[in-house]
Amino acid sequence: MESKSKSKGPSARHKEKKLKRKEVLEKKKAVDELVRAASSETDHLASFQAFRHYNRNGVSVCLDSGSGDGLSSSVKQYVCNLVKANMEGPFGAEWPAEEKVKRREMVAPEARYIFVHDVASAGADGMPSAVEAKGEVVESVSEIMSIVGFVHFRFLVEEEIPVLYVYEIQLEPRVQGKGLGKFLMQLIELIARKNHMGAVVLTVQKTNLSAMKFYTSKLRYIISSISPSRVNPLLGSEASYEILCKAFEAEAKAVLEEGD
Repeated sequence: MESKSKSKGPSARHKEKKLKRKEVLEKKKAVDELVRAASSETDHLASFQAFRHYNRNGVSVCLDSGSGDGLSSSVKQYVCNLVKANMEGPFGAEWPAEEKVKRREMVAPEARYIFVHDVASAGADGMPSAVEAKGEVVESVSEIMSIVGFVHFRFLVEEEIPVLYVYEIQLEPRVQGKGLGKFLMQLIELIARKNHMGAVVLTVQKTNLSAMKFYTSKLRYIISSISPSRVNPLLGSEASYEILCKAFEAEAKAVLEEGD
């Protein structure tokens, strides 16, 4: 005779759902805690002393850390000016609206920075000098003059995966093409791994062909499954940007690269 397997009763199904919900909540809590812990660090360079200086290809720079809510007015202006100089072209007609968004993003408390300083223009010890004024630290003229680029990044959750999202990596033309961009991205990846992020994610304008080639060819980033062109190929082709990523572990790879 054929035997029939017993179906789960209401009580068993309820218990199963409850356990599943508990697992989901615990996972979300763990991911949120990872992001919170990473964001709370004040100096992400502290664990990577070897990356505080770069001296290659005729470029000699030193790095230091910062946060969006700790920028002086002069540094804010520098950041705005450099972003505009480098990105107004790739954004084209979208730039005026995008510039307003970027101005808000750069001073958010969760914004984390790595500033790149020209050693020749920095303090005698190779690091920028600062003076005390009215109870707060402000940059001296030499410090502002010494900045030649920066990285703006944040720790976020994308598709339930903790990620380090690179909002900006901007360098002045005179230090571009010298290996510094690759050096900074290698540092960013180390920071992401050290803080248990599943991936590094960033956005690139399609018109910025040199940046697209830099990330995909030199650094082996791929177009993410959350990029418009992969979410909806028909409508995504109209989007002006792609989202790229590099995943470090299986779940992040499955979700952000393969799209499972």
